[in-house]
Amino acid sequence: MGGFSWPDGHRAALALTFDVDAESAILAVDPAYARRLTTMSHQAYGPKVGVPRILRMLERQGVTGSFFVPGLTADRYPGMVEAVVAAGHDLGHHGYSHVPYHALSDDDQRRDVERALASLERITGRRPEGFRAPWWELTDSTPALLAEHGFTWDSSMMDDDRPYLLDSGKGILAELPVHWMLDDWEQYAFLPEPHIGAVIESPAKVLDLWTGELDALAAEGGLMVVTSHPFLSGRASRVATLERVVEHARAAGGIWIAPLSAIAAHTRAVVAEADARPVPSVHIEEGIYER
Repeated sequence: MGGFSWPDGHRAALALTFDVDAESAILAVDPAYARRLTTMSHQAYGPKVGVPRILRMLERQGVTGSFFVPGLTADRYPGMVEAVVAAGHDLGHHGYSHVPYHALSDDDQRRDVERALASLERITGRRPEGFRAPWWELTDSTPALLAEHGFTWDSSMMDDDRPYLLDSGKGILAELPVHWMLDDWEQYAFLPEPHIGAVIESPAKVLDLWTGELDALAAEGGLMVVTSHPFLSGRASRVATLERVVEHARAAGGIWIAPLSAIAAHTRAVVAEADARPVPSVHIEEGIYER
């Protein structure tokens, strides 16, 4: 595996990212959950309590994070969006309703992207340049749609440990890969209904998992993108765990702790556009899966 040129002598990079789904992630499963007050309060904990606690931690550590906010969340909690931007963090697009894009037609994807853009611009006065697909589910047409709307980077794909450029056919995007192992949803998510997870892991186990991966990726010059949801990782012991991940990275040395916008800009600076990868496609020969 070839190396990647990180800035200022760093050997690897770490990004702390936060998907502020709030109620949208549950309502995307079934809008009928809107009547279930306790379930909705479970999700509202993210913007109400989790995000402020996370912002305090990031300020203590002097770390800039990347927050992906669905348009529906922005419309419901504009003050939270303003607080994220005022603290100097990335504000990324995360769809409007959190419905996965594979469930939408191309026209519906376009409407969803534009509706969320309008919500975020109305609050902040500017368009986000970064995107993360709801449920990390891009379709083969989404990258071109993003480029058409002025996005310069995405963080939804899982096919590398390092950043790369993606040629959408309509423009070049910096791709900053993610993985389920580095997502708190797989560790902490639980509701009786809808079934979003069944095991609530100890933060000590998560700390071991994430610091182990950080050490291994650092040895190979990789990028570690941690994805947290404030309704999950905004809980007190879990924010403390994120803080220990930052402290571990600093103690290890040579790890650039940066927001995705800075990593994307660096990627565009060091990777030639001629080396951009095409949007992946899987051609299935007719009849190959016939029984």
